Formats: sequence, structure tokens, C-alpha cells
Amino acid sequence: MKKTIKLAVVAVLALGATSAFATNGSVMIGTGAKATGMAGTGIGMSHGAESALVNPALITSVEGTEVSFGGTFFMPDVSSDTGNGAGYVKSDADLSVVPMVATTTKVNDNLFVGVGMWGTAGMGVDYRDSAANMNMVTNLQLMQFGVPVAYKVAGFSAAITPLLQYGALDINYGTYNQNTGARVGTSSTQGVAQDLEFGYNLGLSYEVSGFTIGAVYKSQIDMEYKGQISQAMHDFTGYPASEFSDTLSTPAELGLGISYAYGSYTIALDYKQIKWTDADGYKDFGWDDQDVYSLGYEYSAKTWAARVGYNYASSPISESTSPLKNTLNLLGFPGIVESHYTLGGTYNVTKQTSFDLAYVYSPEVTDTYANTGMSRTGHISTKHSQTALSAAVNFNF
Repeated sequence: MKKTIKLAVVAVLALGATSAFATNGSVMIGTGAKATGMAGTGIGMSHGAESALVNPALITSVEGTEVSFGGTFFMPDVSSDTGNGAGYVKSDADLSVVPMVATTTKVNDNLFVGVGMWGTAGMGVDYRDSAANMNMVTNLQLMQFGVPVAYKVAGFSAAITPLLQYGALDINYGTYNQNTGARVGTSSTQGVAQDLEFGYNLGLSYEVSGFTIGAVYKSQIDMEYKGQISQAMHDFTGYPASEFSDTLSTPAELGLGISYAYGSYTIALDYKQIKWTDADGYKDFGWDDQDVYSLGYEYSAKTWAARVGYNYASSPISESTSPLKNTLNLLGFPGIVESHYTLGGTYNVTKQTSFDLAYVYSPEVTDTYANTGMSRTGHISTKHSQTALSAAVNFNF
């Protein structure tokens, strides 16, 4: 039983660093403005150079050279009531800026190459002014750099993107005394821990009679944040730091997508599975694999395009029999939002230059879990909603 609780503590506080960033668990629904405007669809629909971030096999739609610069303003709204008399306390971590750049060049009719750099996660929770919420402040930032290479024959394309992922993790918290309402302890982690690790993305696509079918596989990337998780857990539990792992893996993903274009109209549907049960750190926490469904629609005119979409994935977390796990889960990592509504558009300034915008709204979800023995009321509740605004500028040569 003690071992189970220790594993839960390791995973929850480690995962708490990404708590308010992403929308499907801790994975963004889209990493480019075009895909985001269509609820993340892009496995079976090309978005030009931006496709390097979704399905690299679809960069083969680029004629010449395309460069895309952009980013996302991510604005989560998270508040937690730990049951210790303070009521709902809002996390101050309510804005994150996520960069993106991608470029693709058509070498010849068969070979396409590119370069991409994009943020995949980068926020946490900030309760530093609330002793009732353990003064928890967590921050995880993930950035990927990739070089997609795609080969096309007739309507079939295959691609690989070698990846270099940078990660930075910082965990700080205090121990709350429910009788006095005072902070009685603190983590002794020594600043930010960082790591660089390699991974890869694979992509396939086939185009025929207005249909595009695609498939992707994204490898698991094992990240180690030396002295960060293990020391935080030692301070929290009193167990030796050597009993805890510093590994927090980015999970593998499998995806299928299809789109159909008829004149100015395109409809796209994606399905992907996020393999939380195989990812170190997350699997110790007991996360369930997520099935993610995305539906997007685009209307394209001569100088502009409009997009709309819907994305759904059930929360990978659920109530545990461990009050400690429930408390740290909803306090540190309330990845409980499920539905996402999106709008987007493109305006072509010239034949060479265009601008993209996308907006995402995820309505508020409230979860309440039991934490008997850890609070005055015997339960913890968290409210979480999200909005995001993405923008990009594109150049074609």
C-alpha cells in the first residue's frame, strides 16, 4: 500500500507541471493555426508546411518553398477547493505563449524536405499565495525540433521526422497543516531540471478522387529530470530519493485520418490514441489511454478560407481510492476538460503571403474526488476551462 501511494505521489506531482497547458490530457489538440482551426485535424488533410507538425507525409502539397511562423496564446482558467476552508482558489498560471515555425521545400517531384520547431507543452499551476493549496507552483516546458523528409510517388507519400525534444521541469510546493492553516514544509529541489532526448514521427498518406487518407505514429520520448521529481518526493514523503524515478515520458501516439474535398468544401475526420499506459511516470499514476476524435470543416475561396471544428477526448484521469492521489491529481494536474470547439480562417494578402487565425474554447468541467483524512470536508474539487488564440504568417516562394 505504501508503495502504491509513493508511485501516485511521484506521478501526480511530476505531471502537475503540465496541468493547465494541453487539452487532450497534456497534448495540444493542434500545433498549427490551420489544424487548430479545424479541431486539430491534419492526419488526412494537408496544411502545407504546417503538416510537418501533424503528418509529415502531407508536406508534399507544397509547391516550391513555404515558410510558416506562428504561435499560440493559451489561457487556462483553473481553480481548486482542497476542502480546507479557503474555497476555490484560482491558479495564477493563466497565460502561456507557445511558438511554432515550419518550412518545407520541394526538391523535385518526388522529394520534399523541411525543418520545424514547435512547443508541445509549457505551463503548470501557480498557487504560491495559497497555503490551503500547498503553495504549489509547477512548470513543465517541452519543445521539439524536427527535420521532416517525405517521398511521393503518384498519390502515395511516406515520411519520417527525426526529433530532438527539449524539456524543462520545476516543482515547488509546501506542506499544509489543516489544523493551523499554516505552511509547514517546502520542497528543496534546486531550480529547473532539463533534458534533451531523441524521438521520431512517421507518416503515410494516399490521395485519390478527392479523398486523402493518412496515418501517423509518434514515438515515445523518455525524459529524465535529474534530482527534480525524486527530491520533491523525498521531501514530501520522507522516503529516500533513490526510491523515486526522475523519468517522465512523452507518450507515443497512433493516428488515422481522412478528408474529402469537393470544390471549395473540405471535411476532415481524425482519430488518434495517446498511449499514457506505456509512458513512464504516467503509467505509474494509472492514466488511461485516450481516444481522441476530431471533426473539421473548411470553406476555401480565392483570397480567404473559413474553418470550424470539434474535438473530444474523455479525461485520462479518474477518482482513485487513494485520498492523497486524488488531492494531488486535481490540485496539480486537472487535465479534465473534454470537449473543444474551434473557429479559424486564412486571409491571402498576396499569392506569396497569407495570415492564419484560430480560436479554441473548452467549456468548464468540474470534478470532485474524495480526500478523506487530508482535508476538513473530505473532498477536493477543481474547475477547469480553456481558451486559446493561435496565429501564423505564411510565405510562399
